[in-house]
This record gives sequence, C-alpha cells and structure tokens, in this order.
Amino acid sequence: MLCACSGEQFKFEEPEPPHSPESLATRDFSASGLSSRTGDWESKFEDIQVDEAESTLKEALSLNYEEARALLGRLEFQRGNFDAALQVFQGIDIRSLTPRMAKAIVERIRQKKPRPKGDHVLPSVMSMHSVSLLIEAILLKARSLGELGRFIEAAKECKVILDTVESALPNGMLDDICEDCKLQDMFHQALELLPSLWIKAGYLEEAITAYRQALVKPWNLEPKRLADVQKNLACTLLYGGVEASLPPQLQIWGTTMPKNNTEEAILLLLILIKKVALREIKWDPEIMDHLTYALSVTGLFELLADHVEQALPGLYRRAERWYFLALCYSACGQNEVALNLLKKVAGCSEGKNKPHFPSFLLGAKLCSQDPNHAREGIAFSRKAIDLVNHQCEHFMGQVHKFLGVCYGGAARASVLDSERMFFQRESLNSLNYAVRNEKEDPEVMFGLGLENAVQRNLDAAFNNAMKYSNMMAGSSGQGWKLLALVVSAEQRFKDAETIVDFALDEAGRVDQLELLRLKAVLQVAQEHPKQAIETYRILLTLVQAQRDLQAKNSEQEPAFHSEEFVERNLEKEAWRDLATIYTKLGLWTDAEICVNKAKLIEFYSAHSWHTTGMLFEAQSQYREALISFSVSLSIEPDYVPSIVSTAEVLMKLGSQSLPIARSFLMNALRLEPTNHKAWLNLGLISKREGSLQQAADFFQAAHELQLSAPVQSFV
Repeated sequence: MLCACSGEQFKFEEPEPPHSPESLATRDFSASGLSSRTGDWESKFEDIQVDEAESTLKEALSLNYEEARALLGRLEFQRGNFDAALQVFQGIDIRSLTPRMAKAIVERIRQKKPRPKGDHVLPSVMSMHSVSLLIEAILLKARSLGELGRFIEAAKECKVILDTVESALPNGMLDDICEDCKLQDMFHQALELLPSLWIKAGYLEEAITAYRQALVKPWNLEPKRLADVQKNLACTLLYGGVEASLPPQLQIWGTTMPKNNTEEAILLLLILIKKVALREIKWDPEIMDHLTYALSVTGLFELLADHVEQALPGLYRRAERWYFLALCYSACGQNEVALNLLKKVAGCSEGKNKPHFPSFLLGAKLCSQDPNHAREGIAFSRKAIDLVNHQCEHFMGQVHKFLGVCYGGAARASVLDSERMFFQRESLNSLNYAVRNEKEDPEVMFGLGLENAVQRNLDAAFNNAMKYSNMMAGSSGQGWKLLALVVSAEQRFKDAETIVDFALDEAGRVDQLELLRLKAVLQVAQEHPKQAIETYRILLTLVQAQRDLQAKNSEQEPAFHSEEFVERNLEKEAWRDLATIYTKLGLWTDAEICVNKAKLIEFYSAHSWHTTGMLFEAQSQYREALISFSVSLSIEPDYVPSIVSTAEVLMKLGSQSLPIARSFLMNALRLEPTNHKAWLNLGLISKREGSLQQAADFFQAAHELQLSAPVQSFV
C-alpha cells in the first residue's frame, strides 16, 4: 500500500533547485513555517475526510503517502485534535520504514566522510528531510497517545525513535550530523519524553533505563538539556522507591561502581554541582536540595558541608550559609564547629542584617546539650525569645524548653549558691511555661522531669517521668531510665529493677545496653554482686557480637557512628564497674584485668584512673592511690569522685593532712553540693577536730542527701 520514495526526489546532492517551492523533500515544515498555500487549506481540512486531505497534499506538494499523513497529523496535533492526529498517524506503517530510515542516517554519516571515487549514494536511500518528517510523526503520535492517557503505548512508540537512531549511530551522535534537518532536535525530544512517559505509566524501572540510555552515549545534548536529564534521573533514583541496579554492560568501574540507587544519584548530583562551579550551567537550588537529602540519608554530612562551603558567593546569604553549615556539622557530631558558626550569625558583623531566627534556635538547642555552653545557650534563647514575640510565636514553647535546660546546666556549673538557686528557679519556671505551651511535646515533659529529679523534687519528677512514658507509649528508653533512677533515689531498688526489666523488652539495641548497665548497678546496690557480674557479662557479649557483625560487613559504610560511640562508652563503663565489684570482693587480680581493659579503650580517662586509685586504696597502697587520683584530676580537674577519694586517702594518712583533705571536700561541694560522700567525710573531719555540733550537721546533711541519691547520676 505504501508508495516508495523516488530516488530523484530524495537525492542528497541535488544540484538544481526544487521544482515546487512547497516540496517537502527540500523544506523543513515547522509549526510557524507552513506555506501560504497550506494555510489556505486549513479551513478546508476541517470539513473534508482524511483521505481526501491526504490526496490533496500529495498532488499539490509532491508528497508520498507517508509524508502526506505526517504533515496532516502534525496539523491536527497543533489544533489539539489528538484523536484525529492519532488516526492519521496510525495510517503510517512505521515498522516497515525504520530500516530504511536507519539506512538513510548511516548513509549521511558515510557522505560526510571521504569516499573512494565512484562511490555514489544509493538511489533508493531516503532523504534526511523525509527521515526527519517521519521521526517527527512518530514523536507526535507518542505525544498524542500521552495526551489521551495511553502512556504505555506512547512510550513504546517513543522508543521506536531511540532504537532507530541508536541502531544507525551505535557510538552516539556527531556534532554536525543534522545541521540542516530536524532529526537531532526530534531525537532529543524523544530522549526527554520517553522516561517521563514510563513514569506516568508507573514503570519506574523502565524510566530509569531510559534515562541511563540518554546518558551513556554522547547524543550531542545541550548542556541545559543534559543537566536536566541527569537531575531527573537522580530524582527518580532517590524518590522512586524501586532499586534499579546498573546493568552488566554499565558495570565498568569495578569497586568504585555505585552500589545502589542512592550512590548513583549522589554521583550524578556531584557532577551537576561541578558543572555549576565551572559555570557550564546556571545555579539550580533544586540540585543542592536533592544532594542535601541524598547525603543526609547516607550520613555523609561532612561531605555535604564541603560542597556548601564550595558554593559560589551570592548563592546564599551569609547567615543562611553559616546556618546550613552548622546543621551539617552538628549532624556529624561536631557541635563545637557548629556553635562557632552560629556565633558568627549572632555576632556584630550581622547586626545590620535581619536577625536569623533558625540560627538562634539551633544555637540554643546545641547549647542545651552541653552544660559547658549553658550560659551561651541562655543568650541564644533570649535572642530567639525576642524574635518569637514578633514573628514566630508558635516556637515559644520550644525556645523556653531550651532556655530551661540551659538554666539547669548553668546551675550545675555555678560555684555561687545564690547564682545556682537563681538558675534552678528560672529553669523550672521556663520548663513549666514550655509545658503549658507545648502540651503535646513529650521532650518538654522529659526536660521538666529531669530538672525536677536533679533538684531532688522526686514526687514531681516521678509524675513527669510517668507522663512522658505515657506520651511515648512506653517506647522511649530514656524515659524508662529516668523513671527507674527516680525510683532508685527513693531507695526502692527492687522496684527500679522491675521497671528496667519491663523496659528491656521494649527498648532498642543501644537503649537495651544502657538499661542492662543500670540493672547491674541496681543489683550491686541490693548487694547481689554475682547477679550484677552476670548482667555485665550479657552486656559485654552483646557489644562483642555487634562488633563481630560490623567486622563481617566491613565493606559497608557504617550508618550510625553515634551508636558505635555509645556502645564503646558502655563497654568502657562496664569494665570499670566490674573492676569496682571485684575490688569490693577483694579479687585484686580480676579487678586489675578489668580496669586495664577499660584503659585499652580510653587510656586518658579520669574515671579509669579513679578506678585504679580505688583498687590501690583497697589494698592500702595509699601512695599509689594518690598518684592515680592525681592523674585522674590532671585529666579532668573537676572530677568530683577523685576529689572526694583524694580527701579520703589524706584523712587516712594522719591528722596533719586534715586541713588539706577539708579543702578538697569543700571544692567537691562547690562543684556538686548534693554529693553525700563529701558531706560525710566533712563530718568525720569535724568530729576528729572536736567540732561535734558541726559534725552532726554534716552527718545530717549526708544522711538526707543519701536518702534521695540515685544509683547513677541523673545527667
């Protein structure tokens, strides 16, 4: 049925001008470039049948059957008559024409290369303009199917274009292959259209394959188009929800090959960031947004910070850039670096600019996590409150939560009683205000409970801890731990152990390890050392099993560095606790083995050297004990247990050392007023010095504080 193209009509090297000015063999008909005669026919097409219109075009414009239908289909598509356009395009048997189209493209390549004398273009080869017109017809057919919601059929039609061109150009497209026709532009449109059609059809794996097909070979895409394809592929890999591994023919990078969708997306986005830096493409904030997400879910926050720092000046305001960097560094555990950046936002250099509220809020949050920065956190919170009153009132509860926590930290670090009492009062006031404003926020309730516990308001702390656990539906390890510590402070050790046993069934892996240690400490408090040793054995076994599992999966990047750090600390604490138990039991060798294992984990640890000093003191080796306590205090000068233990050893050395011991104890109480051991030893010193009334007061204070002392510190 299809008529063959005339060799004379479609010769590549036609010396004489075309016979008709409207000949499609020599003209490129675009949406705005139709001939005047074609324009006269437009009204006519609305009333006549497709076959009659096709016959008219063929006769007037010297077209063959396929070209006439391609032109008529284009006109119907431009009018928005997609059903009519589809009916016209379906009359073209593209399947039988694709080999000739591919052959014409191959011949075009041969024509541009030097050829032996006498090597002529075959007369049956189709004109490149005819190829372009037919490629456009396939593309418009795919678009028509897409407009009608038939996305799978549209994608299959669109793929015909890609397969045809790729079969003719297996190594990609040359820069000047189609300088005088629309083939290249039509092909580029097909490259972009195919994956979007697969996505609309719900076939994401096919869409990813189509995107990769557009990128693996040089198709002479413009930089902007190429960047769009790379960005769209990265988005599909990140958010598509399907894992599409690279096919074997693309696995050419060996060990550096992307192992999953996320890694491939990160690689694409880093390429785009580099293009932006080299000014090959314009800045696109979406690229950084997607890269932020990809690096965040993989835990590569330092790499993200590096690329934020490399962003060209002017892309971010200074305050926004510092805030972004602070988020990155805080996420990877470098809170000091993050705080230094946030101080820049709050500094004089930004005084003339609009205050950046998120920076103040983040600064208050980070300071609330470190008592050493409590006073800075108060300053951040105050600045945030000033802004909240004017523009961000819904953050009022959060800001007061951070302010209350920072007041509590400042109270514990304060050396003046009057200042400490002021900070403690302000802490409770701020946290109670936060609870009234954030009734649904469990973290606010936890902060209030913790502060009440530290101030030994045990009834209020118990109620707050219970409310927090109810709000968390019993799923929070820290909530159960606080509740157990509050109960232990009431000297109900068995009840506290029961709470821990219940929490162990609900806790996650890291919380489970912390609760196991707390259980062992409670067993020691109940004078059950054998049970405590068994509990520590279970804890250390779980830590070792996790380490062995990580060693087997050493090729995989660890996802949670903070969990590894917590587990390491818990292992160290477990060995030190075991050393203390063995010391009390008089098993010196076992105690020494345990303390040495703790030192292997962290040699310069004030707690480990304190445990060593306790071991020497138990063996009456007071000189060695004093040396160990001195090493502990040289590592951490304000480590209260070593200060108290040093005073105890000095008291054992004779009455001439009592004044020095008293000064150590007074320093310990300055740092920790609720330390009952310090009050007890002060009473003993006063008794030996003959100040019985003062000694009685000290003993009374020690007794009352011991009755409300938890088995572990609340903070």
